[in-house]
Amino acid sequence: MFLSLVRRLLPWTAGLSALLLIVGLYLTFFVAPADYQQGESVKIMYLHVPAAWLSLFIYVVMSMAALGTLVWRHPLADAAQKAAAPLGAAFTFVCLATGSLWGKPMWGTWWVWDARLTSVLVLFLIYLALIALWEAIEEPGRAARAAAIMTLVGAVNLPIIKFSVDWWNTLHQPASVFRLGGPAIATSMLLPLLVMALAATLLFLTLHMMGIRNEILRRRLRRLTMLAAEQNDAGGYIAPEPAR
Repeated sequence: MFLSLVRRLLPWTAGLSALLLIVGLYLTFFVAPADYQQGESVKIMYLHVPAAWLSLFIYVVMSMAALGTLVWRHPLADAAQKAAAPLGAAFTFVCLATGSLWGKPMWGTWWVWDARLTSVLVLFLIYLALIALWEAIEEPGRAARAAAIMTLVGAVNLPIIKFSVDWWNTLHQPASVFRLGGPAIATSMLLPLLVMALAATLLFLTLHMMGIRNEILRRRLRRLTMLAAEQNDAGGYIAPEPAR
């Protein structure tokens, strides 16, 4: 049922994400104004902010999947968690890389050990550790349970990332889009940012569905291979007939 749903949804999510990405890039480079202080370098924001949003959102998805693994023991939750980890690592890397590119002209340095940057780096390392854990344990069930526990433990880093600008004196500004008083940036800058964020989110959903589908097929192939091996062991090896 899930595979058939993915087969129907993938063309739509892929096409819509590509369309929104094109529209978002057009708005970014041809409509959005330059900042009076930062100049054209502010346009890094339209890639940096969606990547930062997704680095957190994907970990929330993984935490929900981890609960599905430990509490309800749903096999689809295992596949969802495993498929999301590389995507989370990729978006977090983009967030860190674009942040460094943006920080160099603004702060005069590629990197500073402030609370927001350090906690996002920790998030990236957690993603890498989860990927390594999945690869280190061969049996999928054991790997899923171990990764689920590690994911939930690592979730304590999410509020640190979110509220680091409020708890400590950092170089990052407080939230300017999702806040109680409404967005603090101009509409001409907010619209391209929201379009790029939506495009990036749909891109993640597309890649995530593809990853879950591939993981399901990979596990089916593994089960069939193990079953064939057991049958060969039980019935003995039968040499193939020579070609005529």
